[in-house]
Amino acid sequence: MFMSKKKFKLIAKISSPNPSVIIPILERIISNNGFLKPTNDGIDINAELNGESARQLNRMLLSELRRVEKKTRIRSEWTSEETTEKFFDYAKKEMAKSKQK
Repeated sequence: MFMSKKKFKLIAKISSPNPSVIIPILERIISNNGFLKPTNDGIDINAELNGESARQLNRMLLSELRRVEKKTRIRSEWTSEETTEKFFDYAKKEMAKSKQK
């Protein structure tokens, strides 16, 4: 079954024992669609990405990062339309509909 691509807003915290090797991967994936900021705890990301689902995008991102640094961790929040999904690494932790006033 074909699923249409949706736009997702990503807010994430990435930690890695070797941030210098994952930054180029993040820059390639995010491109001009957001920004990343190195911090004392890792890397903060704020970006917009297109994909079929939050789970698929999260899996793609973490898999790419773990190809170069296996111990990379991610806490991410993916929002599309009125739905926000939270992940820790590959595991989905929460899904919520945003409340409209």
